[in-house]
Amino acid sequence: MKPLQTDLSIYAEFHFERPPVGVKFQFFKPENVAPLSPEKPCSLCEMLAEAYTCPEPFYFGGEFPETCVGKILLGMQEMGPFAESGQIGEHLGVFGEARANYALYQHVPRFQKNVVRYAVFSPMDTLAFDPDVFVLTADPDQAEILLRSMTYSTGEMYVSRTTPVMGCAWTLIYPFQSGSVNFLLPEFVHGMKGRAIFPKGSVLVSVPYRWLPVMTANLREMPWRLRAHNSRRDYLEEFGNVLSELSWKAGTSGGAGR
Repeated sequence: MKPLQTDLSIYAEFHFERPPVGVKFQFFKPENVAPLSPEKPCSLCEMLAEAYTCPEPFYFGGEFPETCVGKILLGMQEMGPFAESGQIGEHLGVFGEARANYALYQHVPRFQKNVVRYAVFSPMDTLAFDPDVFVLTADPDQAEILLRSMTYSTGEMYVSRTTPVMGCAWTLIYPFQSGSVNFLLPEFVHGMKGRAIFPKGSVLVSVPYRWLPVMTANLREMPWRLRAHNSRRDYLEEFGNVLSELSWKAGTSGGAGR
């Protein structure tokens, strides 16, 4: 695995309740990384939670047990016909009929078979490899700053993509495949909510490798706390002052009314 290229120390200044996690998708078995304990099977999204408390990186492979559809989404295992037909979602009450669950599967990102054979997870404090996806568990105020660091130098718009099931696909696979920053509310996703993996009110922000240097550099340059966010009064006062100043400048430069 390529060594970490970006200094991520700025993220420590957020004082997140749960540490950011770096994720790497591998074809070859990772070297010098311990495996996830097969005696503690969990879902793919729960592996993020495991990385919160695990002091060292670990890897997950197709030979390990997994308690949801993570191996299917990673291309390590085929989906059974009863599941592919949408029966699970109907029986769980998430969808009115199997056909709706089946239709949703056509939108969910997955890896092709055997492209990914291992997934490596590391908390930020011990992250030594260049992650494919950097996942941050934030509160809404922290998430606003993170997303603003994406648009600060680029003007890129915020886009959230998810489905009521298989939220791990949108947290890990979609950002990697699309190259787009994604964010979602875990409480909107059936499994994440039911397993109570993330603190209530959390926002998951997933940053693919191509965006990580941009957002990190912007976080070092931009203001985090904006005066307008203190109160409605501050917002109106500041906005009014800016409009007045710009109108005056436009008029003195001959740009107004001509």
